[in-house]
Amino acid sequence: MKKLIVLFAALLAITVPALAVDTYKIDGAHSSANFTVKHMGISTVHGRFADVSGTILFDANNSANSSVTAVIKVASINTDNAMRDKHLNGEDFFDSAKFPEIRFQSTSVKALGGDKYVAVGNLTMKDVTKQVEIPFNLATGKNKKGQMLLGVDAALSIVRYDYHVNFDPTGMGVSKDVKIELSIEAVGN
Repeated sequence: MKKLIVLFAALLAITVPALAVDTYKIDGAHSSANFTVKHMGISTVHGRFADVSGTILFDANNSANSSVTAVIKVASINTDNAMRDKHLNGEDFFDSAKFPEIRFQSTSVKALGGDKYVAVGNLTMKDVTKQVEIPFNLATGKNKKGQMLLGVDAALSIVRYDYHVNFDPTGMGVSKDVKIELSIEAVGN
């Protein structure tokens, strides 16, 4: 019986391929999380979070082995208006003193064909975590140092009330719907 178990274990070791997962670090200097929201229902306010970091594990042969962990520092918000940025960092909106980060942790990554993928995972903002789907396009290349690069362009919409960003609950001054565009560059280890 021992010989059979040893033989079976040896066969498993031979037939199970090693995971070909590459690790990439999000390059904060070349990444941002941008957003747009309607003001008074007539104009669009653009903003961005400049401090984006995290890790992407990518398996080009099997997307099920891939994952994304991303962190946005709320205090890095910039709408080109210092007074508005201060208000957005305050208790009426993000309360960055109490909740300094927005986090995304994938639970799955699915290849859709070509350069199209979708990351499913948990988005945490303030004291709320909700599952979201983030469709994205993926590009790969190398930098001048020969390091592998991943480029991700993604977009999704959220309802800010779902994350306790409840200022102006009527949505007349600031719309409840927020469009988010992610532009991420990550460098392989």
